[in-house]
Amino acid sequence: MPLKTSLCRLASTSRRNILATALLYTASLTVRSTSAVGRDAGPAVLSAGTKDDASFVTTSDGVQIFYKDWGPKSAQPIVFHHGWPLSADDWDPQMLFFLGKGFRVIAHDRRGHGRSSQVSGGHDMDHYAADVAALVEHLDLRNAVHIGHSTGGGEATRYVARHGRDRVAKLVLIGAVPPLMLKTEANPGGLPLEEFDGLRQRLAANRSQFYFEFASGPFYNYNRPGAAPSQAVIWNWWRQAMTGSSKAHYDGIKAFSETDFSEDLKSIAAPTLVLHGSDDQIVPVADSAELAARLLKHSTLKIYDLLPHGLCTTHPEIVNADLLRFVTT
Repeated sequence: MPLKTSLCRLASTSRRNILATALLYTASLTVRSTSAVGRDAGPAVLSAGTKDDASFVTTSDGVQIFYKDWGPKSAQPIVFHHGWPLSADDWDPQMLFFLGKGFRVIAHDRRGHGRSSQVSGGHDMDHYAADVAALVEHLDLRNAVHIGHSTGGGEATRYVARHGRDRVAKLVLIGAVPPLMLKTEANPGGLPLEEFDGLRQRLAANRSQFYFEFASGPFYNYNRPGAAPSQAVIWNWWRQAMTGSSKAHYDGIKAFSETDFSEDLKSIAAPTLVLHGSDDQIVPVADSAELAARLLKHSTLKIYDLLPHGLCTTHPEIVNADLLRFVTT
């Protein structure tokens, strides 16, 4: 399968170079390890405030969700949902672009990711969507555009379907996991469970090494012939991933691969733009974007020739232009 084949090609990576560079980055990396006691999830906000000049919302099950909120509070909001195992920082090229266009831009770190609480439980799509609902209610966001990449596309889909119908203007799914990544009788084109078991095994065995290889290879298609890998991009991906919780990332593999979003997609009435790279090695396009577009009531599908899974970083000028066109029309 595409994901398995891509990872195998990374065996020739020099361990000496990896470890030497890792030491430099680890020395400057502050890993936040906040704990909280989890109870039943719900969208209600217990408290909101600042901590070290950063913004957090605390959900009803005691999870602190970190978020960024930039731009005029009176402007139309755009909410960004990041992919696995990253953070809100992955949206910098889009947030700065839309901030410059006069929009209000918001992005959060999913529970267990980035600067949010590293809780033990709740790493599933229902909790993810409820956490977004808590943030949206706290900020009282209305007429919002929600943009989700990869796992964040699943999170955004469930949020819009179950919590956001009266607050959402439009939805965008980019390289997103819906409707279902896992191969089943009803979804024969999906990836077999063994592929995701392999991800879990690599994560548990050596998370740092696994993440370096993932970013160096299939995520950005840096393993393709003629590719010119950006070390800055690779290490920024690694930095974001290593800041999060290994428990959250391990559990999150089940969340993004085994959650069926078919009914969520069918229930969404908001206009939805579906963007995907034809050479996406992480979320194969034929069993994701093409199927999702058919299930949505009002969808526009655009497939970029040969672009990778991490297209928002590698080709922001293309993605941003299409996002702006969709948001403003």
